[in-house]
Amino acid sequence: MSMIELKNIVKSFKRGAEELTILKSISLEVEKGEFIAIVGPSGSGKSTLMNTIGLLDVPTSGSYMLDGVATEKLRDDQLAEVRNRKIGFIFQQFNLLPRLTAIENVELPMIYAGISRKERRERAQAMLESLGMGQRSHHRPSELSGGQQQRVAISRALAIGPAILLADEPTGALDSNTGKEVLELMIQLNEAGNTIILITHDLHIAEHAKRVVTIRDGEIVGDRRTERTALSERQLTEVHR
Repeated sequence: MSMIELKNIVKSFKRGAEELTILKSISLEVEKGEFIAIVGPSGSGKSTLMNTIGLLDVPTSGSYMLDGVATEKLRDDQLAEVRNRKIGFIFQQFNLLPRLTAIENVELPMIYAGISRKERRERAQAMLESLGMGQRSHHRPSELSGGQQQRVAISRALAIGPAILLADEPTGALDSNTGKEVLELMIQLNEAGNTIILITHDLHIAEHAKRVVTIRDGEIVGDRRTERTALSERQLTEVHR
């Protein structure tokens, strides 16, 4: 069973008397452990597709199975619970709370999950250390560089052990060198077993994924494997020789 299975997803919005269709019968499957990039120009529907996958928006029609759960049958509170347990979000602007320290920001999703203070503090510190931010755990966002803030945001996304990491233009607010470091970190996370969906308009960034899905005018117009997939498969073959 695929971790994500979208079938004939349609999303429409009312604009006055007019109905505007953003997603047009989208079907997509994502397996556990994949690293896919969803690419498309502004207005292509990729943000709406991201919101649908992330359970931030409900499709007008179609079905969405997430890790075996038929999401279209869930109430709003049930959707929120599944979203909080299953999906970690990484945003372009980091979305860290400025008054909280790095470790307090990482703890936030664990507070909502009802994890005890002692356990969440230990897990947050361990997560920051694993991403090279252990020495910065008591710094506030204003005291951190852009790359450091994104590492804190990634730590927060990983804090509850989500099935999926959904990254929306995660390098968009970073300089090229720092952006490269963040992409390399995401590759490492994927190689450790994390399922990653990267939303981007940049084809060069998309090539860091193993699979590129192209969306245009609300429809999927391309779905291909990248050179990185072939490299990973060759490395795996060599290990088993």
